[in-house]
Amino acid sequence: MTVDTFVALHARLAPVPFVPEVRLHQADDAIGLWEATEDLLGGRQEPPFWAFAWAGGQALARYVLDHPDLVAGRRVLDLASGSGLVAVAAARAGAATVRAVDVDPLALEAVALNAAANGGGVTTELADLLDGDAGGCDVVLAGDVFYSRDLATRMQAFLRRAHRDGAAVYAGDPGRAYLPADLGERVAVYDVPTATSLESVPERRTAVWRVA
Repeated sequence: MTVDTFVALHARLAPVPFVPEVRLHQADDAIGLWEATEDLLGGRQEPPFWAFAWAGGQALARYVLDHPDLVAGRRVLDLASGSGLVAVAAARAGAATVRAVDVDPLALEAVALNAAANGGGVTTELADLLDGDAGGCDVVLAGDVFYSRDLATRMQAFLRRAHRDGAAVYAGDPGRAYLPADLGERVAVYDVPTATSLESVPERRTAVWRVA
């Protein structure tokens, strides 16, 4: 089975609860999908983050669609893209280019399928950029990326470098354990619907931060 077939088989195309303008391939069973992913790729794999609309990504996508001037006509980097929700929102809001980057090849297949289902406008890249820079992008977007200590440390350093290099940098986060205390300015707060199987609650208060 190819990875694109795997994504389409294990996730159904449906509107995102807080961003109904966007449809994503979303899964219902996180554990079952994780096991199927390990069977497909062999050995231990990261959880299938690409198969769910996480709260931070939903909030950031909502903010981008409600403030299209943030990305319109600009070069956008969606970092740790996952499902591609934020990348798709940026493309719909009129970004000149959208580059969706992730370290998971299944995520990039999901991004490609999701972008196609929403009119395209997104390119994908399999890479770990966190020790480098944003490649000249005008806007950097990161949804729900502070869920582990090591990732949060590297992510914060990357986002701050991108800001110093002149990019507008925004992150969406529902209060994950490793959200930096001094990330920047909180520009929006939403109550985002969530799957209780993932978050244990039906709704998470989620902020969008402008990194400084």
